Parts: sequence; C-alpha cells; structure tokens
Amino acid sequence: MVEDLYELRDDGTIVLAVHAQPGAGRSAIVGRHGTSVKVRVAAPPEGGRANEALARLLADAVGVDRGAVELVSGDHSRSKRFLISGVEPEEFAKRLETAIEEGTAPPGGSGRRHPGR
Repeated sequence: MVEDLYELRDDGTIVLAVHAQPGAGRSAIVGRHGTSVKVRVAAPPEGGRANEALARLLADAVGVDRGAVELVSGDHSRSKRFLISGVEPEEFAKRLETAIEEGTAPPGGSGRRHPGR
C-alpha cells in the first residue's frame, strides 16, 4: 500500500513525499524511505538539475505530462514534496505501487535459477 506516501487534496491534486538521492549512477524509483518514495537521479543537485530530473522521472512513472508535476517544497533538501495533477487517485496509486515494486525487485527478475544452466 502506498497511501501513506502522498496526500490527496480537495481539488483532486496529489502531493507526493519524495526522498531524493541526486548524483546516482542511474535514475530510478528505488523503493520507500519511511513515508516518502525514494528516488535516485543521475543529475547533480546544482542549478536545479536534480529537481528537474526528479519531476521528469515522476511524470513518466505516473503517466502524466512533465508540466503536471511541480516541486512545492524542498528545493535544496533531500526531502521534497511534488504536486501532481492530471491523474485519477486510484490510477496514481496503482502506477506508483508498480514503480516501487519494479524498483525494489532484484536485478534479473525473480532470482530463480534455470535448471540445467
């Protein structure tokens, strides 16, 4: 369940709590960090580049245009809050849960070995 990671506002927008890790080897949603979604981005934190990369990654993950994702707090912090519009809450929750599950899966799939190999 991912409902503890975001707040649904009366106007239908969503505020998502994010724990950012800029300057990572690759950009990906990698799991949870308490009541935030943990996101790594390859972009460095200088000049707002990591914040822009975070917004693009979140937009792709939840299926909205980049313009529908806005940083509302945490500009210079690892703890951030992004306002997301243009997606139904049920669909948002489903897509976020899928992104987190994919980010926490071990590399190579299920980890089962194939017999005879």
